[in-house]
Amino acid sequence: MFERALTHGSFGGDTYERLEFLGDRVLGLVIAAWLYERYPSEPEGTMSRRYNALVTRETCAEVGRAIDLPRHIRLGKQAREDHAKMSDNVVGDVVEALIGALYLDAGIDCAQAFIRRNWAPFLDGQKRAPMHPKSGLQEVAAARNLGVPAYEIVSRFGPHHAPRFRIKVSLGAHGEAEAEGDSKQEAEKQAAAQLLEKLK
Repeated sequence: MFERALTHGSFGGDTYERLEFLGDRVLGLVIAAWLYERYPSEPEGTMSRRYNALVTRETCAEVGRAIDLPRHIRLGKQAREDHAKMSDNVVGDVVEALIGALYLDAGIDCAQAFIRRNWAPFLDGQKRAPMHPKSGLQEVAAARNLGVPAYEIVSRFGPHHAPRFRIKVSLGAHGEAEAEGDSKQEAEKQAAAQLLEKLK
């Protein structure tokens, strides 16, 4: 099962996708319960911002790199040549698959121990609940009557198993910005952050 958790679709045979599906839900439950316990007086909206920052694909990928996971991922030849093991999408997916495997193999307590140990630096680093750039941009735009931010895909490129996206966000005549990411969500986030900087 743990071999399967490390096996990308390009390798052939059983892949990590089903375990990733399960691990994503286990991660979400553990993080939500942890935040509920750690911040007993915070409102739901603030905890949601903390939660969203902790369960992103990028955070999962950072955890994976911190435990030296990329060198263990089983990839097909083309995916290796395309450096898929460095992709946030692939590394993040494998981390979630490992959590799913831990849950099935040893139960929720073991999965929770792994998550708390490896996510502690990210949670401890949150002095206050982070504001997602897209939410921040929407708030600034509303406060200044600039309209609603519009996002569009400029391009999608790279190999099928590790695509990259370029996204443009616009507030009409009030400004625009473009950014790239390993997912549409990440590219939108980076573009929103750039436009927020321009509006400061």
